[in-house]
Amino acid sequence: MQLPDYQGGSIVNLMASLQGGLGGGDSDYAPLALLPPDRVRAHRQVLLLVIDGLGLNYLRAHPQAACLNDHLAGGITSVFPPTTATAITTFLTGDAPQQHGLTGWHMYFRELGSVLAVLPGRARYGGQGLGEAGIDVHRLLGTRPFSDRIGVAAYTLSPAHIADSDFNRAHLGGAQSVAYHDLSDMLRQCGELLRSPGPKYVYAYWSELDSLGHRFGIGSEPALTHLLELDRAFEQLLDAIHGTDTLVVVSADHGQIDPPAEHRIDLGDHPRLADCLLLPLCGESRAAYCYLRPGREAQFDEYVRQAFAEVADCLPSAELVASAWFGEGEPHPQLLNRIGDRVLLMKDDYLLKDWLPQEKRHQLIGVHGGLSQDELWVPLIVAGR
Repeated sequence: MQLPDYQGGSIVNLMASLQGGLGGGDSDYAPLALLPPDRVRAHRQVLLLVIDGLGLNYLRAHPQAACLNDHLAGGITSVFPPTTATAITTFLTGDAPQQHGLTGWHMYFRELGSVLAVLPGRARYGGQGLGEAGIDVHRLLGTRPFSDRIGVAAYTLSPAHIADSDFNRAHLGGAQSVAYHDLSDMLRQCGELLRSPGPKYVYAYWSELDSLGHRFGIGSEPALTHLLELDRAFEQLLDAIHGTDTLVVVSADHGQIDPPAEHRIDLGDHPRLADCLLLPLCGESRAAYCYLRPGREAQFDEYVRQAFAEVADCLPSAELVASAWFGEGEPHPQLLNRIGDRVLLMKDDYLLKDWLPQEKRHQLIGVHGGLSQDELWVPLIVAGR
C-alpha cells in the first residue's frame, strides 16, 4: 500500500507548480518535481486537461494511444481517496483534501445534519439540490478557487450539463465558465481560447472515459475505443494550437479497477456489522467511512477481524489525518467530522456497498477510491516547446 506523495509527486504539487508559474506565488505545498514552476513560467499560457478515470497503468498498457504516451513525462499520485469529488476539488482549488475537506462521493455534513452526494449537491436520499434549498454552497464549502490564486485570466471548460452546477459555481472564482457539448466542441473552444492574445490559464474537464469505465469496465472495448479517440483528439489539439506558446498538461483524478462479482460485498449480507452503524456508509465503496453507534466500537472491530480480515483493513479514522493520508499542514475544521470513526480500506480488488431503501441497485463495473496502483497513479502528460 502506498500513500499519495504530497511532498512533490501528487496532483496537489502539480497545482503548486502551476500556481507558482502563473504568477500566484508559492503554495503551501512543494512544486511538482516533474514540472518545476520555471518551466510553466517560460510559456505564455497553460492548458490543463483533466481526463476523468485515466490511470497511469491503463495508459501505459495501451501504447497504441501513441500521442498521449509519446508526451508522457511520468506518473504522479492522486490524493486520498483517489476519487472524483476529492481529486477534482484539488484541481479546482490547489488544496489537498486536508485543507479543502471533501473526502468522497458520499459525505456526512454535520453542518446540515445530512449525508450528501457532493458533486450533485443533494442529500443521498434525493430531493432538492443545495442551491435550490437556499444554501450558499460556496460559503458551505469555504474553499478558495484556484483561479483566484493566480495572476492571469482563467477559463473553466465543463460539459454543458454540469457547467452551471452548484459545485462548479462554488469553485469558479474569477474564471469564466465555458460550457461544451461534445469532444469536438471542447477542442474547438480550447483552440479558440488558446489562439487569442494574452496570457491565460485554461482548465478543461473531460468525463466520458470514467463514465464508460463505470458502465462497461475500464478493461472493456468501449473504454479502449474512447481512449484512442482521445489520443487522436489530443494530437489534433496540439496541431491546432501550434505556435501559440502554450504549455499543455494532461492528467487525471484517478484510475479505475474492475472487481469481479465475487469481490463485491453487500453490507446487507452482514446485518451484525450494519447494526453497529449510526449512519449509512460514507466515502467510497473502496474506502468506506463508518460512523459507529456509541458503545458498539468493540463489536464492530471484532466483527471486522473475524469476517473481513482477508478483504479490508480497519483503521481508526483520526489516525489517517495524523499520518497525512489527506495531506499536510493544518486540517480543514470539519475534516474529522467527515471521515467517521473507522475507515474500511478494501484490499486487493474488493469493495463494500450499502443501499438506502429507495436506491436503485445498479452496479458500477469499474470503480475507484482505493490505494491500488491502478487507482492511485495518474499520468503527467506535457507538451510545449
